[in-house]
Amino acid sequence: MRHSEELDRVIVAKVGSSTLVGPDGSLDYAYLSSLVDQLVELKGMGFRPVLVSSGAVAAGMERLGLAERPSDIPALQACASAGQAALTEAYAERLAAHGCPCGQVLLTRRDVVDRRGYLNARNTLDYLLELGAVPVVNENDTVAAYEFVFGDNDMLGAIVSTLVGAERYVILSDIDGMFTADPSTHPDAELIEHVDRIDADLVACAGGAGSSVGTGGMAAKLRAARALLAAGIPMTICHGRRPRSLVDAVLGRGRRTEFGSPGTPREQARKLWIGIANRAAGTVGVDAGCADAIRSQGASLLPVGVRSVSGTFDEGDVVSVVGPDGALVARGVTRYCSADLAKSRGLPLDVVARFLPDKADVPAIHRDELLVF
Repeated sequence: MRHSEELDRVIVAKVGSSTLVGPDGSLDYAYLSSLVDQLVELKGMGFRPVLVSSGAVAAGMERLGLAERPSDIPALQACASAGQAALTEAYAERLAAHGCPCGQVLLTRRDVVDRRGYLNARNTLDYLLELGAVPVVNENDTVAAYEFVFGDNDMLGAIVSTLVGAERYVILSDIDGMFTADPSTHPDAELIEHVDRIDADLVACAGGAGSSVGTGGMAAKLRAARALLAAGIPMTICHGRRPRSLVDAVLGRGRRTEFGSPGTPREQARKLWIGIANRAAGTVGVDAGCADAIRSQGASLLPVGVRSVSGTFDEGDVVSVVGPDGALVARGVTRYCSADLAKSRGLPLDVVARFLPDKADVPAIHRDELLVF
């Protein structure tokens, strides 16, 4: 199943723990109620909201009577287990009061790295939206192994946005948006209102996690923004505690940082899965000319442009492509294993064919399987 016309106008909103949790470290149910009110208001305007909600560990700490956030994995997973139940109950009760059903969707990166799992997750979200439900999505922290975690819900929200073909992704943060410096230590820092490209200067403005209950920070939000700029999906960061901040962000109002613009051409679903949902198995370094050809001309990656190969990967794995400055250029499905690509780097295809006959006229990554960042 894919989106029908009535499934257009899907909005993905992500609320972080630092926004959802009060000063005492427990869930702020008054704020949670106001957030549900906004979701219902958006539904009344014809939008289809999907909520990516952090806060399960904080809710679990409250339910289990823990005063401090645990540091060991089993205790964190136990908190997530208790907290996911509490969090879903809270959203479901408040949505039901508006006559709106709620559907819980728990994901790990394993679910979306597998192509079939990715499609299954997409179909589940689509059908929930078709039935008029508000999907509440979170990482399945209770079972996720380290190598299959998203790391933060900012990127989970970006992946969900590509899954449902969102019109916009809104991050409800504890700050108005992206600033030229940390406003808590630099009072003269200015809000950056619009971003079309993430460069080294912008990355330098980002810091680490912003609170003791959260796992993300501005750097995590920039990773999500970079992915969605490649996907052609606009992203907004705004202060989630401002009254009606979600509705205002969707309608283009209020203090905020906007990444990208509506109407930007979107990549094919398979490319988005390759570049965003998958975890890279290795890294391929390319020269400046190759990086420019990929970015500006939509060219395939040829072995002649490869300067370095790191990691061990097989043909068919997803790899990251980086330029001479180390900046991410693209991600794609390699047609060479790491050993063969290391042997072929810097060589034209006719030379490669002499010692790898099966690679005659085979690019390292074909442009149809290359998502440019």
